Amino acid sequence: MEKIIKFSTAATHFYFAAAISKLKEIADKKMAVIITDEHIYTAHSKKFSGWKTIVLKPGEQYKVQPTVDEVIQQLIGLQADRKTTLIGVGGGVITDITGYIASVYMRGLRFGFVPTSILGLVDASIGGKNGIDVGPYKNMVGVIRQPSFILHDMNLLNSLPQLEWENGFAEVIKHACIKDAALFAALEKNTLKDYQSRRKTIAELVERNALIKIRVVQKDEFEKGDRRLLNLGHTLGHAIETQYNLIHGHAIAIGMVAACRISEQLSGFKQTERVVQLLERYHLPTHLDFDPGKVFEVLKMDKKRELKTMNFVLLDKIGKAVVRAIPMKQLEQIIGGLNQK
Repeated sequence: MEKIIKFSTAATHFYFAAAISKLKEIADKKMAVIITDEHIYTAHSKKFSGWKTIVLKPGEQYKVQPTVDEVIQQLIGLQADRKTTLIGVGGGVITDITGYIASVYMRGLRFGFVPTSILGLVDASIGGKNGIDVGPYKNMVGVIRQPSFILHDMNLLNSLPQLEWENGFAEVIKHACIKDAALFAALEKNTLKDYQSRRKTIAELVERNALIKIRVVQKDEFEKGDRRLLNLGHTLGHAIETQYNLIHGHAIAIGMVAACRISEQLSGFKQTERVVQLLERYHLPTHLDFDPGKVFEVLKMDKKRELKTMNFVLLDKIGKAVVRAIPMKQLEQIIGGLNQK
């Protein structure tokens, strides 16, 4: 099913529950280059037949400038020009880096995504944020530019490892926490196995989550207001992700629980245990003994900081999030006390 979603400066064609074979109708094989990683290429090699393909090493550690330079050299070798379409086939790392390269190579190429992970399907591929990491700072360099298309082929999930299913559900639970109390209740009734075993159920869940994020981004594409709500758990989460070498979903799950604890103090939130229980139901961690000083050093360079305050996402109740400007000194004290819980 195709839906055309309009943003402020562009429109993205979403192909929900489609097939990767449809790509040849969306992009000319002669004028397209696919960017993917070794895991995806090995698991689905036949699907790349006839396409010019650049295969990268998998992992967040490769979402950095040297990889960008390497891909650009390969694009030059392939004689890619302004008529070329770049297609990122993979998880969040691949879609982030593909969108970034497409935005800077020859000052901008058409690009689209075929996300292959839950995290990519419900979050990373949507909204036009494209970028790379710099040292311990996640997504420090990048642009906001919308893809021309996003195609969902649920069959690509057949090769997704169990850990990556769990990883992606952190963002599903985040969406429920900030915008959809009914979704939160549905997740409480189901299990990860339910979604893994029923293709229609996971397709519906992915589309529901995609539409939550799409609606938020449409209202605030360049993150001046409501889009900040999508960062629930990410301020602390990104800091511990890089410092403790965690996968994204695990870091965000721990960050969400921390945000709940901070919400208890600052906005009277009373449903922390429900959030903890739901995260644990989907095999996600809810606590980490971290060094507050070490983490705060990274956290204070978060993009959501403005001078001496941090725009921090809190919960009023499940399904309703708010952004609160917290003075950095106060936030440092609060974070210092989190491990005492």
